[in-house]
Formats: sequence, C-alpha cells, structure tokens
Amino acid sequence: MLTRRTMLAGTAATLGLAAMPAQAAPIPLAQLSQYLNSLTTAQAGFTQINNDGTISTGTLYINRPGRMRFDYNPPEQMLVMAGGGQVAVFDAKSNSRRPEQYPLSETPLSIILEQNVNLGRAGMVQGHRQDGNKTIVTAQDPQRPQYGSLEMVFTGDPVQLRQWVVIDGQGNRTTTALGDLQRVGGLPASYFSIPTEINSRGG
Repeated sequence: MLTRRTMLAGTAATLGLAAMPAQAAPIPLAQLSQYLNSLTTAQAGFTQINNDGTISTGTLYINRPGRMRFDYNPPEQMLVMAGGGQVAVFDAKSNSRRPEQYPLSETPLSIILEQNVNLGRAGMVQGHRQDGNKTIVTAQDPQRPQYGSLEMVFTGDPVQLRQWVVIDGQGNRTTTALGDLQRVGGLPASYFSIPTEINSRGG
C-alpha cells in the first residue's frame, strides 16, 4: 500500500529529475561527415600538446582532399606537410636536409583528409558522445586499425571542429587545439608540395 510518505518521496524524486538539465544529444555522424566534406580550404591557429607534455603553436592549413600543412612558430624549427599521399616532417635541427616521410594512410589524420569522409562507415567510429556542449567522436580507419585512432571534438550551431587527438599505434597522444577554423578562398599549391619544399631547402 502506498503511504503518504512514499507518495511524497516519489513526487520529490520526479521533480528532482525534471529539474535536472537534459543532456543534449551528440551531433549526428552524417552531419559531422557533411561538415568535414564541406571543409575544402581552411586555416586556423593551433596549439599542440605533445605526448611528452611539451607545447607548440603555429598555423594549420587544410586543403581537402589529402593536403594539410602545420607551420610551427619559433622557437620550433619544424614544418609538417601532407600532400601527394605522403606526410613529410621537415626539421631544421636535423642533420639531413631531406624530411622524414611516410604514407598519409599510416596516420589517423587521413580520416578527415579523405575524398569522401563517411563517419557512418562500418567499423570506423568507436565512440560518439556528448560532453557538455561538445560532441566527441573517436574513429579509426577500419582497414588499418594498427595505425591508431583519431579523437575529434566538435561544437554545434554552427558545427565546428575544435580539437583532435591523434593516438598512434603505440598509444602516444598528440592533442591539437584549434582556433576559429576560417574557410579561405584558396591556398598556394606549394604549401602542400613536398618536392617543392625539398628543392627550396637544397635537398
């Protein structure tokens, strides 16, 4: 039998639940894919937190599909380029004038540089959740899971990519926080040409 005390307790619990703010649903994967596919040429300032805790800053340039460039601010003497299916790391402190190179497909950043980003693809997304006003998506290339995963942070209204974390195959984490990602009309082809950069350095 329901007593007055039980009824009051139930009413209080119901009111308490009603007073709690509703957790917003995460932005749908199809909408995030559409946003990334619309991001053809863009640039933003970035702050990078490396796995060892060191911090770097610079400017990021994106020219989808397949092209990306990280220009680091002093005292860093690095330049990272993605173009022609390759990633090249130029380090002025290195004894070699030629960059370290590896296929773009071997880095999780290839996920957002694809010709057609489809986060709804089978096996790609391992996590899709809302945290306050942020939608967080963890994805990996289902054909190359050994190369790690990419954790992307988006905000909505309008949708914008705010941060990503590259988690490599060894579990090392590199966080890149973005300023406002500004769409631009065009970027020089030389920004993403690894051979041009090598030649300019006398390599």
